[in-house]
Amino acid sequence: MSSSVSEINFFDPETNDCPYPAYQQLRDEAPVWKDPRTGMFFVSRYDDIRAILLDGERYSNGVGNGANNTGKAVQADDPIAQRAERLAQLYVEKGWPPAPSLDARDEPNHMQMRRLFDHAFRPSAIKEIDPYVEHLAYSLFEAFLDDGRCEWVAQYAVPLPLYVTGRQVGVPDEDLPKIKIWTEKWIKRMGLMQTDEEAEESVLAEIDAQHYFQPMFEQLRREPNDTLLSTLVNQPVPEWGRPLNDNELHAEMMADLFVGGSETTTNALAAGVILLIEHPEIWQQLTSDPQKYLPTFCEEVLRVESPVQGLLREAVVDIELHGVHIPAGSVLMLRYAAANRDDRTFECPAEIDLDRRHPRRHLGFGVGAHHCLGAPLARRELFYGFKALVDLVEDLWFIEGANDFAYHQNFFLRAIKETHIGFRPRAVSRRTVVERPEDTVEA
Repeated sequence: MSSSVSEINFFDPETNDCPYPAYQQLRDEAPVWKDPRTGMFFVSRYDDIRAILLDGERYSNGVGNGANNTGKAVQADDPIAQRAERLAQLYVEKGWPPAPSLDARDEPNHMQMRRLFDHAFRPSAIKEIDPYVEHLAYSLFEAFLDDGRCEWVAQYAVPLPLYVTGRQVGVPDEDLPKIKIWTEKWIKRMGLMQTDEEAEESVLAEIDAQHYFQPMFEQLRREPNDTLLSTLVNQPVPEWGRPLNDNELHAEMMADLFVGGSETTTNALAAGVILLIEHPEIWQQLTSDPQKYLPTFCEEVLRVESPVQGLLREAVVDIELHGVHIPAGSVLMLRYAAANRDDRTFECPAEIDLDRRHPRRHLGFGVGAHHCLGAPLARRELFYGFKALVDLVEDLWFIEGANDFAYHQNFFLRAIKETHIGFRPRAVSRRTVVERPEDTVEA
């Protein structure tokens, strides 16, 4: 913990790898803190963040949470803003300048666009894809089960949500590895920790992705099908009198579908296996009654390790919060990961509690109008991802000397680079039918 909040630096690799002491210090000493490095106002307490998320009049989402909009998070004459302008020109010259994604829109524009996604994420559609998610989880695990070891991130946590997203969108399985490369570069730029050269490389990778997806858009306009992407390409937004244009579609492909739809679940799957190995008592409790404990374990992973550490809002009017004046136009960093460990809201917040009451109270999926529309599908991916582990494995451990537990340097996301684990397969699979909870959202 820093001796002074002014010394906290979320761009520091050590803080990036373990930000939780800094979060506690901010919650206790400076619940609204202006970061001298970015000019953002960090908000770290649960009640404050939840109130902001529910207040669409005084706080705008238009500042953008994606890689293409982060230039607004700094002063106009800042080098980062200047770099953003240079990068924007690359899209003009070589590709399609991405429009604001769904997550970077305010009402009523946001909800008008969001309704396009409702059809794909309706309960009956999630139920239809459920058998595929289950089959994929077990198939991926069984591919390395006899080895007794794996690199959990690359062999399991990455492909499970990536292939589910690919199926929804209609991307051939053989093309998904290169899409993963493109999304990783997108995320690195979102993370605000790249050099100018690295940022340009990331933009050019996204433009490569645009040129991959553009023929798909054009084909679907000629021959619609039953995929989510076909809906986005062809279904008009009634209030707009037109479907999404190419710039809007390209923004959705990267920000909301492949990054939002797969990367965050990958991070949660990786975090969960680490927590189980670090806390064998939780593993024993979980395996003693998966029917009872598995749904809560998934929620606790999302709360304790928050794959999305924080996202942005912009003050529409002057705000006074905890004695701090926030001028209109200021950018707020809502640090979900700090809120999810707030002891004012959660008892023993740093601990996994499989008997915790109201386990969905966390902010892992946000709250309010911008609550993650993919949350029901993400919960199923986590459920089956961990259920396959519980059903097929008797015990698990870290491979000695193989892990450095280093995280990707990223201002917004928490993603471990790799996790080498060993395990002892069960003599007889415990694979059974376990009922899943209804995917309702607690208020």
